[in-house]
Amino acid sequence: MIDLRHLRSLVAIADTGKLATAAERVHLSQSALSHQIRGLEAHHGLPLFERTPQGLRFLPAGERLLALARTVLAEVQAAERDLQQLNGQATGELRIALECHTCFDWLMPVMHRFRQRWPGVEVDLVAGFHADPIALLKEGRADLVIGTPPKAQRPWHVLPLFRFEILAVLANDHPLRHKRHLSACDFAGETLITYPVPEARIDLIREVLQPAGVQVQRRTAELTVAIVQLAASRRGVAALPSWGLQSYLSHDYVQGLRIGPKGLWSALHAICPKALASRPYMQDMAEIMRSECAQLPGIEWLA
Repeated sequence: MIDLRHLRSLVAIADTGKLATAAERVHLSQSALSHQIRGLEAHHGLPLFERTPQGLRFLPAGERLLALARTVLAEVQAAERDLQQLNGQATGELRIALECHTCFDWLMPVMHRFRQRWPGVEVDLVAGFHADPIALLKEGRADLVIGTPPKAQRPWHVLPLFRFEILAVLANDHPLRHKRHLSACDFAGETLITYPVPEARIDLIREVLQPAGVQVQRRTAELTVAIVQLAASRRGVAALPSWGLQSYLSHDYVQGLRIGPKGLWSALHAICPKALASRPYMQDMAEIMRSECAQLPGIEWLA
């Protein structure tokens, strides 16, 4: 028998590609999820996946069940939204603040899909750069922050979204362009082009340069395209999420290099007051972010 928990598990596996991460997504142990999948395979007499170096790959039987899962779960969610609208729970306001401003690159389709699903919820972006986005939640000026979770998480509901690789951005003729990866010392003497945010919020400075005692001059720009253009013009180097660089790299406008042998990684979370976390549209917004960002390059899923 196939039930909703099986369908949710299949979608989690498809989204993450990893059994352990998928198990956390559906609140099961890895062994329990494995047992669930083996039960499905035994019931139908067909394997659903095969293991590859890139993760789990769906076989034809798995692909068919995954298609069923996406169709059925979408219908279930739509019915739940309709019932919530009938019950007067589908109206409100959702003000979003972004800590990582490259998020604008993928937020538009997220907001478009959300508006289609929740037409009674007014969505707005809190404009500008904010030294402390969590303060916007404290002051009641925002309902949801996309960024780094605060150290004191008690008043907040924190939902992990995904981790992503940050690449160094260099001009095509930069002397370091042929290196396999950059180390902290490679940035010495360079001008670092960043968004106008405190150094404590810049992963490259906090995680790589400061521990190595490397200091750099900074130049700031508010737009991603401006940062890339400055790097392309040899006005300095930058460090940006890999998903925000793909169009520039594919057109050979700049070079993108890994930072450190294993890369420099950061993570995005959705943070909101606990009082708002139970609202259906708030939960759905996080799920839309996950699904819309599933194909972003250079990301790994967080449970």
